[in-house]
Amino acid sequence: MINPEIIVALDVPNKKLMEQTLDRMPNSIKWYKIGLELFCSEGPEILTSLKNREKSIFLDLKLHDIPRTVSNAVKTASEHGVDLMTVHAIGGRAMLEEAALAAKSCSAPPKIVAVTTLTSLNEKDFNDLGLFRSVEEQVVALGELAIQSGIDGLVTSAHEAKTLRSAFPNSILVTPGIRMPSGDIGDQKRVATPSYAVEQGSTYLVVGRPIVQSDNPEQAARLIISDMNRTLDK
Repeated sequence: MINPEIIVALDVPNKKLMEQTLDRMPNSIKWYKIGLELFCSEGPEILTSLKNREKSIFLDLKLHDIPRTVSNAVKTASEHGVDLMTVHAIGGRAMLEEAALAAKSCSAPPKIVAVTTLTSLNEKDFNDLGLFRSVEEQVVALGELAIQSGIDGLVTSAHEAKTLRSAFPNSILVTPGIRMPSGDIGDQKRVATPSYAVEQGSTYLVVGRPIVQSDNPEQAARLIISDMNRTLDK
């Protein structure tokens, strides 16, 4: 069985709040996600702050640009100690291949995972975008494209993870949209509990607001980990 890990999403607006959040987290949590808000606020220097704490960095910028630009961005991210990062699968085969090759050329290669479908989208949103596949069909099609292009894994909701784990047994599966049963889903439309995501085969579970916005982030993190372990202990 895969031994999944939690990634805490540092969805805060500045370094000060990030440091305050980190100070309140269990030392056992290794992985943290830096997204667009914090990266745009503080720049690449924010990555150094995490590395100084000896943490692993998931840089979630969802790169989607021409192949050369994405390739250079991957190399630059590697120089800042990024361990895992995202690209958009819908960027196409050439972009995905260049991203994969760029990562492999780095002295400390980051793993690349492709976003197939945002967890904030459902089939009604697909219709608005002129996409007439089901969510699962889109996820599988783009997942296959990404893995064929040399990408290390996929970002997927827990609801498609089982299908992707079956199709790509050796790939990394990163699952956002994790909520406890009583939690507020916010702007997410396809959420799941930690134990469900583990059952479906997710490698990493990304948890943001339920921990970061909690009055007691350490306790919230421990509850998430405890729920994950319910599946692992079976």
